Amino acid sequence: MQPKIKLSKSLLRRNYNTIRGLKKPSWLKVKITNSNNTQFTKNIITQNNLKTVCEEAACPNIHECWSKNHATFMILGDTCTRSCSFCNVQTGMPNEVDIFEPLKVANAVKKLGLKHVVITSVDRDDLSDGGASQFYKVISSIKKKSPSTTIEILTPDFYKKNNALDILKDASFDIFNHNMETVRRLYWDVRPGANFERSLNLLKSVKQHKKDVFTKSGIMIGLGETFEEILIVMDDLLENNVDFLTVGQYMRPTKFHYPVHKYHNPSYFKKLENIAYSKGFKLVSASPFTRSSFHADEDFKKLKNLVA
Repeated sequence: MQPKIKLSKSLLRRNYNTIRGLKKPSWLKVKITNSNNTQFTKNIITQNNLKTVCEEAACPNIHECWSKNHATFMILGDTCTRSCSFCNVQTGMPNEVDIFEPLKVANAVKKLGLKHVVITSVDRDDLSDGGASQFYKVISSIKKKSPSTTIEILTPDFYKKNNALDILKDASFDIFNHNMETVRRLYWDVRPGANFERSLNLLKSVKQHKKDVFTKSGIMIGLGETFEEILIVMDDLLENNVDFLTVGQYMRPTKFHYPVHKYHNPSYFKKLENIAYSKGFKLVSASPFTRSSFHADEDFKKLKNLVA
């Protein structure tokens, strides 16, 4: 029997409808691309009964990515045991883990012909290992069917799951990603249930377990953070040996989610990118539409070339 998950009031979805929304600027208009490839991608996902963060998180880049047959698979179900105020994924008690999911994901990766794939998941605080063993099984299944495909995993923080990294240390992945999401000051409002230091320690520990793996993390901006706070996050990540930084514009999924405090223009992102490179990151992706897995295949090629 799975333990009952207790969600405090701070973890429940808040109603931000009383806060006036900002009008989206012209540079945030999404280009809708419908093609045969888009439908093909959707069919493969539907046929294998899989979930993608592209759909569940209402990603603005879904049309561009799916038109290239790229999809980010979200394993361990579509229900998260936490309730972050920025996230569109539903919260509650998840279903049992699908034992056939690793094979389904591997089949989809092969049919889509992916040379690089990103695997993420909901938080599964109800599981003894936080879902680490399912990540391992998915990675192993992909490698069996598509040996040359490189793999990037975007994981939760595995809170109080001390065995998680031991499970993953022998897994054949190439990039480990765990997003900080925001600055330290805003954590309680934006990521209730998470902890800034805990996330940093996870990234540091991965590097200690697997020295040959690239580590990656990302933040959203426009949540009310200051310029100086962004720079501090950069320094914190570098101190914990993170190689790759992503910075994107926060876009509110619904009126019930955390409000956008500011839409930053592309020049602001370029400024942050230049500063991040000057501080020492191996690779930086910063733009209004940047997301963890957006152009992940191209970015991985750049990283490999840097260390070749």
